[in-house]
Amino acid sequence: MLLNRRRFMALPLTALPSLALAQGTGHPFPAAGRRAWADAMPRLGIALMGGENEADRLARFDGYRALLEKTFEIPVRVYPAGDYAGVMQAFAAKQVEIASLGSAAYAGAWIDTKGGVEPLVVPVQEDGSKGYLAVMVARADSGITDLAGMQGKALAWADPNSTSGYLMPRAALRRQGIAPETYFARTGFAGGHEQAVVAVLQRQYDACCTWASGQGDEAQGFTRGNLRAMVEKGMLTMSDLRIVWRSEPIVTGPITVRADLPAALKADLLAFFLALPSAYPEIYRQISRGEGAGYVPARHEDYQIFIDLRREEAAARRRRE
Repeated sequence: MLLNRRRFMALPLTALPSLALAQGTGHPFPAAGRRAWADAMPRLGIALMGGENEADRLARFDGYRALLEKTFEIPVRVYPAGDYAGVMQAFAAKQVEIASLGSAAYAGAWIDTKGGVEPLVVPVQEDGSKGYLAVMVARADSGITDLAGMQGKALAWADPNSTSGYLMPRAALRRQGIAPETYFARTGFAGGHEQAVVAVLQRQYDACCTWASGQGDEAQGFTRGNLRAMVEKGMLTMSDLRIVWRSEPIVTGPITVRADLPAALKADLLAFFLALPSAYPEIYRQISRGEGAGYVPARHEDYQIFIDLRREEAAARRRRE
């Protein structure tokens, strides 16, 4: 079994009002009812990425799960994975149909399944952009104020399959002429974005890489991202941290589906996500981990750079071995 499988009770249907039109978007929310494609689908499985404690992940996604179940009248199950690799393996084994992936994880899943996944929609920022930032954060009292101050220090990566927490920072540092293997005294994987920040706060590492929208109030952790989520959960006060490095904008990872799903199911899911932010804003906010301007259809070609980077990383690892 690749994922920790559990069943969860649906929210009361009275908590999910039926809206025919997503106000202000022009996207009609799908009418509730069983579809013809449901005969070929015993259930829909949603994989949840790691990087956050399991109880919080399940609470955040339960309204979303219940809404899918109510809308399409089919059982929907949520499967939390221990790490990014678990979600990628679940797609490869056809255990799940839907997951929100980072760009690097999407690239990995696409490679592992030989094109067996495809991007459905991608979140849009308040200014209409489809990007976010990788940020390196250190404790505010550490005396580290910039990347130069991290030379000879300990750095935590979030996860080997994380875009902002590993793949893109490494690529960006190499472009600056910095070899992470020698520039830092020590690096390691924290097991997720939330865990990486906690490790810095607990002085296990001097800094870590995580993700943020880069928009809005920095003192609140920006509009979206791991920092914002930790601030809202009371796990972090931004005055405890200092951002010592920021990446160039990164294309946000897509909500991903299996490529072999019925075309009618993909079309229904596309309509669901395009209308979701206006029809059910609180559910949208929960699964997007903050504010945003909704979703737009995603394109595979926007993620080719991450496929290329993953292949380069794999080749470099083989050379080191």
